[in-house]
Amino acid sequence: MHVIVLGAGIIGVSTAWHLIERGHTVTMVDRQEDAALETSFANGAQISVSFCEPWASADAPFKVAKWLLRDDSPLLFRPRLDPHQWRWGLSFLTQCNDAAFERNVAQLVALGRYSHQALKQVVASTGIEYQRQERGILHFFSSQADLDAGAAAAALMRRHGVDRQVLDRAGVLAVEPALAAHGERIFGGTYTRSDESGDARVFTQELARRAIAKGLQAHWKHEVLGLEQGSDGAVNGVLVRDLATAQRRTLRADAVVVAMGSYSAPLLRPLGIHLNIYPAKGYSATYALREPARASVVSLLDDSRKIAISRLGDRLRVAGTAELAGYDTSLDSPTARARCQALTRRVEELFPGVVDTSEPSYWTGLRPSTPDNIPLIGRTRLPGLWVNAGHGTLGWTHGAGSGLALAELMGGRQPDLAFRFLGVDATTSGARIAMA
Repeated sequence: MHVIVLGAGIIGVSTAWHLIERGHTVTMVDRQEDAALETSFANGAQISVSFCEPWASADAPFKVAKWLLRDDSPLLFRPRLDPHQWRWGLSFLTQCNDAAFERNVAQLVALGRYSHQALKQVVASTGIEYQRQERGILHFFSSQADLDAGAAAAALMRRHGVDRQVLDRAGVLAVEPALAAHGERIFGGTYTRSDESGDARVFTQELARRAIAKGLQAHWKHEVLGLEQGSDGAVNGVLVRDLATAQRRTLRADAVVVAMGSYSAPLLRPLGIHLNIYPAKGYSATYALREPARASVVSLLDDSRKIAISRLGDRLRVAGTAELAGYDTSLDSPTARARCQALTRRVEELFPGVVDTSEPSYWTGLRPSTPDNIPLIGRTRLPGLWVNAGHGTLGWTHGAGSGLALAELMGGRQPDLAFRFLGVDATTSGARIAMA
């Protein structure tokens, strides 16, 4: 087939790569001048197969209510006159129970394992280097109550075959001695050796270059204006605008894959496809290291702040928080400044004198989130139209596998994992993709 892939983040580029590997002709469209310049640009850098708990849990509504008035809260919900936000929020509440939580964990672990293996295969075949650290992920806790909850989560993960160890304070500091300055305030942690970290932007851009060398036609700096259907209702065209010349034209193909993250939902609404995806504004700060020998190497999760900390060569990336407030990507609002400053305060508390916080590189991106944190991967009811979106905070974790799985589905094969793909099981997919 000739396939058009819309979006050049980790999801879109992975999809394009695996389609090309299977002999398809692929055109990719993105409004930026290169791959991975939006949501994949400066994320938390973690491949967190074992740390994938959904946001929706039995105690999530109480936490969100407690955080409503805090600009620096881990999850900030700003109510708007937006029916899509309210629809998402109500669906989120339906997932806030123990049965749904465990069901969703099973889905996320299955996709995570499949994707981690796919990533390893791509790295082995391409030789891409991306500041990879195969030292696991360490989740540390600042209270006994939080440690107890973390131990319960680890037990749940072990039921799904994930070896997440529970550690006391000494165990945490043995895994990552760089936390010693903060050690007295650490009650314990959980650790999974098989997880890893690395720079998603570097990987995605390098994979895009290799795909182009294999024949991928990339239309950079082209805005997607809409999708076009043939007389039979099949989606066979994409209306784009060249941002350099303002010229409009229609690209034709046998199939179209929408992998535009949070922007997938508004693109498809005119066609009567209503994806329950809403943007969660995430933040990160990247710092140069003053004393690399004293900086952490193991990728970390700080439970009290809900942030990820990853070593990227001579830099440290701190990322996290989620703000449900529409499509705003500014960094100059009072809320944005408060959230960025909170990241810097925390890194100074954890690693005093280790990083240069005088000139942080702040960034924000819109994580395409579904109420249950399960991404939407598969076919829509319109012939020729496929979706690969809604990965939330796990786009880097699930990117390689999501691209591989969709390429398999488009080739008429069932991916080798237990996952609710769209268009495969109408009973399960119907609950997660509304068709007007």
